[in-house]
Amino acid sequence: METYIIGIDIGTTGTKCSIFDLQGNTISKSYREYKSTYPLPMWAEQNPDMLVRAMTGACNEAITKSGLPSSAIRCLGISCQRCCAVFLDKHGKALMMISWQDSRATEQAKQIAQAIDMDEYYHITGHPISSTWILPKLMWVRDNNPKLMEETDKVVQLQDYVLKQLGADDYYTPSTDAQYYGVWNIKEQKIEERYANLFGFNEFGTPKIRQPGYRVGYISAATAEKTGLGKGIPLFVGAGDQSCAALGAGTINHGDICVSMGTGGMCMVCSDHYMEDPEYGFYNSRHIVSDKWQWEGMQKGSASIFKWFKNELAALETEQSRNNNTDVYTQLNKMVVDTPIGSKGLLLLPFFAGSTPPHWNPEARGAFIGLTLAHDRGCLARACMEGITMEQREMLEYVQTMGIKANRVRVVGGPTKSEVWNQIQADIYGIPVESLAVTDASVLGAAIIGAVGAGIFPDYPSAVESLVKVSKEYIPNPAAVEMYNQLFDVYKQAYRDLCQGTFSKLSKIQSMF
Repeated sequence: METYIIGIDIGTTGTKCSIFDLQGNTISKSYREYKSTYPLPMWAEQNPDMLVRAMTGACNEAITKSGLPSSAIRCLGISCQRCCAVFLDKHGKALMMISWQDSRATEQAKQIAQAIDMDEYYHITGHPISSTWILPKLMWVRDNNPKLMEETDKVVQLQDYVLKQLGADDYYTPSTDAQYYGVWNIKEQKIEERYANLFGFNEFGTPKIRQPGYRVGYISAATAEKTGLGKGIPLFVGAGDQSCAALGAGTINHGDICVSMGTGGMCMVCSDHYMEDPEYGFYNSRHIVSDKWQWEGMQKGSASIFKWFKNELAALETEQSRNNNTDVYTQLNKMVVDTPIGSKGLLLLPFFAGSTPPHWNPEARGAFIGLTLAHDRGCLARACMEGITMEQREMLEYVQTMGIKANRVRVVGGPTKSEVWNQIQADIYGIPVESLAVTDASVLGAAIIGAVGAGIFPDYPSAVESLVKVSKEYIPNPAAVEMYNQLFDVYKQAYRDLCQGTFSKLSKIQSMF
């Protein structure tokens, strides 16, 4: 019987599940969409049990659609959104999950910065002090929600919780994700006890830290019934979504660069060595390949901004696509194609959830700049694509200051299904861009972890060689490059100007609601 592998990516806006053969072809796939809740500006929460239900439903549907017997699927790999704080009571019940998108803990991050030297913190943890990490979120709950804190027995990440629900024998955090607790010594691979004690982190314990591919249990009969998987399939520690995306893009050699666009966006560089950034712009994480490092820059808002445009400003196109039973994004892409390069001088600052590398400014806000009566919704749609991509360009330029030359980039994520957006990326970056046969690279990366863990492939390079395929190369258009160079200068100037008090004042006003 032919062998198949399955990967699941539990993202911010939905769960994807795909079954692959051993040549990297997609046999079947399924998707379950869900929502986050935003109780106040800069807050973001989700129900982890809702995510687990979506995962089991997507898995069951993908297996049913494939027509394969469950015995043909030899392994399962899990990818999850990273840096989500799941608060559990003593029975393991999830009380609350604060999303990675959440920036409510700005004051707690400042308290950490007052107690610990920034250089020291970055040197030990591999990343700058930020409200994104779990430690300041935990501190915020301690300061503002004592009832929740009293009921909390343990704080874990989403990956840990999902594995436990599937049948893992304990809570396990991937070594690629341990630094997101905010108290992890990334070089020595252990808790930095001084930090943990200083901020009371140790009272909640820490899940076991293990390398992706480490076996933690087996699919039980009850889980098999819900998911459609065969009873006894081994469970392995997976990795965060962006680590899986880099693996699924084949970013496993020194200097390889991958740009991922999903709810958030990432610029990811594979390195043979730890890269310390004197400006704290990017941060380090352990690569899934154990002897490699992953150097990362993050966008808190990426394709989610374009989805915001669809939901809030493209009601007409959404209704038309619903009536015609067509994909609304196909219609939006046509609007973008029909709009001039540069959106008639309209510029988007894409800081809908704050600015991360290289600025790390949680007070930054989104803005359309240059609106005139000549601009229509096509201009707004194209400006969204262009503005999101300019933030990625800023990160790519920053990468080159560290001595890594960006000669070409592999792009992954939902937006790579849009040929016009792929070309916009090539034109704004000014270098060739490669899209992949499997655009959902996080799903493929998760499946690769499971396949290597199960011994189907002996190592990650051989798995990548068999499973990861380039679909198309996009070459920069010189005229478009020149236009985007001019707009990029305005983009950088606009950010600097709005940092002179405007962002800060708006942030304070929004905190009143």
